[in-house]
Amino acid sequence: MNVRYRVELSQAERDELTAMLGGGKHAARKLKRAQILLAADAGSCDAEIVRTVRVSLSTVGRTKRRFVEGNLERALSEEPRPGAERKLTGKEEALLVATACAKPPAGRKRWTLTLLADAMVKLTDHDSLSGETVRRRLADNDLKPWRREMWCIPRVDGEYVARMEDVLDLYAEAPDPERPLVCFDETPVQLIGEVRQPISAQPGQRERYDYEYRRNGTVNLFVTFDPHRGWRNVKVTDHRAAVDYAHCMRELVDVHYPDAPCIRVVQDNLSIHTAGALYQAFCACRGPSHPAPPRIPLHPETRQLAQHGRVRDQRAAAPVSRPTHRRSQKAPKRDSSMATAAK
Repeated sequence: MNVRYRVELSQAERDELTAMLGGGKHAARKLKRAQILLAADAGSCDAEIVRTVRVSLSTVGRTKRRFVEGNLERALSEEPRPGAERKLTGKEEALLVATACAKPPAGRKRWTLTLLADAMVKLTDHDSLSGETVRRRLADNDLKPWRREMWCIPRVDGEYVARMEDVLDLYAEAPDPERPLVCFDETPVQLIGEVRQPISAQPGQRERYDYEYRRNGTVNLFVTFDPHRGWRNVKVTDHRAAVDYAHCMRELVDVHYPDAPCIRVVQDNLSIHTAGALYQAFCACRGPSHPAPPRIPLHPETRQLAQHGRVRDQRAAAPVSRPTHRRSQKAPKRDSSMATAAK
């Protein structure tokens, strides 16, 4: 046994290594070194460690030496490897990044590794440059010029800045139970079923499922989130229609915030996010037994939805005076049960 490098772990170090081997995601080499240290601390000889851990004798000696001369972190981590110097200097790497972000050559839709390597040969003094070198330097800068992403590019003008500041000011306000802030959005989801029964996970084997699946239609998810309370609610509907949206707003008032005189809802500019959806859902029929629909003032400039009172058919006849707030102090007072605006 190599007595020169005797491993003696503390209880905290044993617990750390045992926890590392018991779970989590770690490199295979790091786990091997942890097994070596635990076996050496238990009194196993080098030959026994080689046989049980299945590593070379030099790996056992090197791990023990790094622990004795250093510490546990040094014994588990990789030593710096010399390797070859980078072929591209810092300035040349910056030139590569700038080239990858520029438009591709004429007749080409996008940059490829070969095109970038050829361009760098022309722009620098290198006689040749491999595509792998280009790929690694681009990966270091999190660049993949051959990939594109569809994005909504806004037109930044005065109206955009005004609406942006309005929403940011709304988020920056202190929480007010009388005027809760709620975010609202929706998304479609595809329902997928299994064609064949999946195989459950077993020791050393992950759960397996067949690549073939059965499509069981689609549903829509309406999501309501209160950032101040950390509360969210998800409602599943078959469709994403204006009536469905109106019922979500009614549930928000009647069920989730029955005592709030004003609910401020931040939402996007989807076509169903309008006051007309509320008229369509709750005020489509008018007669002697149905009162006039409540007034629903729309404020598109502020991009916030303020809801006053409670939306109930039996209370629609009783007008609720609208409280004034910072965005509508100059507006004339109206009797309303709901005020809405798109985000």
